[in-house]
Amino acid sequence: MSFNLLVASCLAYVIFLFAVAFLVERRSGAGRPGWLRSPLIYTLSLSIYCTAWTFYGAVGYAARSGLEFLTIYLGPTLVFIGWWWILRKLVHIGRQQRVTSIADLISSRFGKSNSLGVIVTLMAIVAVTPYIALQLQSVVLAFDVFARAAPAAEARPAGGQIAIWVAAGLALFTILFGTRNLDAKEQHTGIVTAIAVEAVVKLVALIAVGVFVIWGLSGGVSGIIARIDASSLHDWQLQPGRWTALIFLAGVAVICLPRMFQVIVVENSDDGQLARASWAFPAYLMAMSLFIVPIAVLGIERLPEGANPDMFVLTLPLAEGQGGLAMLAFLGGFSSATSMVIVEAIALATMVSNHIVIPTWLRLRRSGAISEDVRSLVLNARRLSIGIVLALGYGYYRVSGGSGALAAIGLISFVGVAQFLPAMMGGIFWRGATRTGALLGLITGFAAWAYCLFLPSFGAGAFIPAHVMEQGPWGISWLRPEALFGTDMSDPLVHALFWSLLLNSAVFCIGSILSFPGPVERLQSAAFVNVFEGPVGPQRWAQGAAEPEALLVMTQRIMGEEDAQILFETAARAQGKSESMLPDPTPAFLASLEEKLAGSIGAATAHAMISKLVGRDTVTVEDLMVVARESAQLMEHSAQLEEQREELARTATALREANDKLTTLSVQKDAFLSQVSHELRTPMTSIRAFSEILAEGDLPPATVARSGGIIRDEAVRLTRLLDDLLDLSVLESGKVQLSVSLVSVRDMIERAILATEKIKPGRDIAFIRDTTAETIWMRTDADRLTQVFINLIANARKYCDSSHPAIRIAVRVRGGRVRIDVADNGKGIPKASQPVVFEKFWRLPGEARASGAGLGLAICREIVTNLGGTIDYLPGQGGAAFRVALPLRIGEGGGA
Repeated sequence: MSFNLLVASCLAYVIFLFAVAFLVERRSGAGRPGWLRSPLIYTLSLSIYCTAWTFYGAVGYAARSGLEFLTIYLGPTLVFIGWWWILRKLVHIGRQQRVTSIADLISSRFGKSNSLGVIVTLMAIVAVTPYIALQLQSVVLAFDVFARAAPAAEARPAGGQIAIWVAAGLALFTILFGTRNLDAKEQHTGIVTAIAVEAVVKLVALIAVGVFVIWGLSGGVSGIIARIDASSLHDWQLQPGRWTALIFLAGVAVICLPRMFQVIVVENSDDGQLARASWAFPAYLMAMSLFIVPIAVLGIERLPEGANPDMFVLTLPLAEGQGGLAMLAFLGGFSSATSMVIVEAIALATMVSNHIVIPTWLRLRRSGAISEDVRSLVLNARRLSIGIVLALGYGYYRVSGGSGALAAIGLISFVGVAQFLPAMMGGIFWRGATRTGALLGLITGFAAWAYCLFLPSFGAGAFIPAHVMEQGPWGISWLRPEALFGTDMSDPLVHALFWSLLLNSAVFCIGSILSFPGPVERLQSAAFVNVFEGPVGPQRWAQGAAEPEALLVMTQRIMGEEDAQILFETAARAQGKSESMLPDPTPAFLASLEEKLAGSIGAATAHAMISKLVGRDTVTVEDLMVVARESAQLMEHSAQLEEQREELARTATALREANDKLTTLSVQKDAFLSQVSHELRTPMTSIRAFSEILAEGDLPPATVARSGGIIRDEAVRLTRLLDDLLDLSVLESGKVQLSVSLVSVRDMIERAILATEKIKPGRDIAFIRDTTAETIWMRTDADRLTQVFINLIANARKYCDSSHPAIRIAVRVRGGRVRIDVADNGKGIPKASQPVVFEKFWRLPGEARASGAGLGLAICREIVTNLGGTIDYLPGQGGAAFRVALPLRIGEGGGA
């Protein structure tokens, strides 16, 4: 087979996966996930457990060690069938706590400790990076198999070149579809679906090779059974200790590997997906293992001595002249390697950004306000982390040079990530587990793994001197890496697994018993252990000093402007306030906000950000009393009293706001009457005075013309004031007649801008618009709505006090309604004046700003109400900002 044809097929396959991920992302972004969230897609995504080490290496494992390869499949099968209740608890905790990674789970459980998150992140990188290198090597070996069989005239790249191109391509794919945006649930529909497609490809490929081996080369089932009986595999002997250890290790790995935690917990949408996977995933594993032994037996029988057993899946079809089947097998192995690397890189990048980059950035900041675009910082940190992770994998591949140490790195990595197990299981089942115990246990277990297994795997003298391997450090024989405490188990893997987990668990338990959990740890322990009983206790936050505006700005920088605005509007409604007002930073609101932010940046980082703005201790004695749950009756009574107190507080707040509003309106009314009398008296006085001058007669023509012009101007001024008063009266009565027609939003905005050009013409005001978004047609009263836009733009022109004034007009459609935002970049309206901004008597304080009678915004409100919409002032936008929301169609009579 042509090597160039293989490369072309590989590129076509990658383009196909790009297309799948892109189309799925588009469909999901349009709010039509449908079958994309089905249990089938979820189950197939779990196939990333079957990496290239499983696809290729299982055959090699069988050829070398007989049926021991089955332990790779039996461990996960026992977990999904027998430990399904553990997986269900992890999934529920993940959804309730907005967990984004295994590091986030452990750090969130133990008091939202970021130091634990950092430890778990670094451990995961060390344990998994060699495993990524293993995937790169498997792809290089597969290419090498085809390169040797290709025509001699073809130019073939070196293995290092292939590895770097594969690593770069995987980095690009992962960045494009794994860091497109910050999802509140941290889920990646496009990539998960692409991985489901790859799961089908590798299963079909392995079955196709198996069918060819049994019915194409062995003459059927009876023929392959006879060959197995005659092979060396028939003489394989079971080693109970190693067999049990490997099954346990594989079962632990399916929970603790970052990529498996990502697809099992983070990507899960409901319990139905997990229930289906509890039997469907073991069935998939059984199908993957069904033909391993036949392929291994035929490979030993038909291929030359010295052939690499790991590559039997490829070399056997090639040796029999089945180039198409070999290409399908190659794509199956390629799918196994790439799917693992993609999800692993996403999981590790999420951990790095949430537990290292963002906390470091927070500590380096001096001020408490979060004004920068945190979304860009997080996404760029993840993109950089993906590149670094794959670069580390490639670097490990280059340093190891495909040595024997790399061939066994799969099980070595499994032991490394198994160190997360005590902290994870203790955290979700033991209320007494503490941060101190978890931290000490993780460090102890990881050190034991590195000393007993990881560093010795490079060979004697590479990292540990040969005399230490033979005699122990300082000649202490019972500290030898492969015979710790004098236990010579003859199997370094079982030895390292036993001692690392034993020391890890022992230190974890002792440290937890000797230390006392902090307040947040107590709350989190109750929430994790009793996850099926619902939320525990009152909110985690006490009333702090955070400003709602600062919280809104921070949320916008993380979630985006629109999502943050919707979140705050919903919270304001829940507190009995208008949507245009900001919610009070109550404990309930702060807890809800923390939960939302945790989905994007992790629980520990979200907690740290809100703590930075609140600026005080966030746990009260009452919180701890509830967590203790010493009396069910007391807790229920306290909850009722708390609910009544909050209701009374809301009522008192509403009455206080109403009283303040009435007081302000009374003052404004007095000022209005004074202003109206002044506005009426001034033109009437001018008209009377100049009329008397004209009555004298015998005046020069220039004087007559000047006096007549002044009388005309003052009459127009008087008429305009009276028209505004009459117009407002008609609008308030609801008897206004609307002239409904089909009109363009863009045309109305253009008319309003032209109509206000003469207001402060000497100022250079910039307009920020998206004219494409404005191309919306509405059925409404064009003249009335244009009047609203004229008033809003005119106010922005008059009162924007920025040195470089700018007016932003944003139009968007949501659910059959159109939203038009008009905002300037000035100082905005004072907070105390915002509740009365639309009242008839309101004007900006200060003589310089008190021109006009204060009817413009009141008229706007009445017009918009008659058009079936709403107008609100938007706080926290940096300047004065107003939002007009209207239906796209209103009836002829004016109803929506």
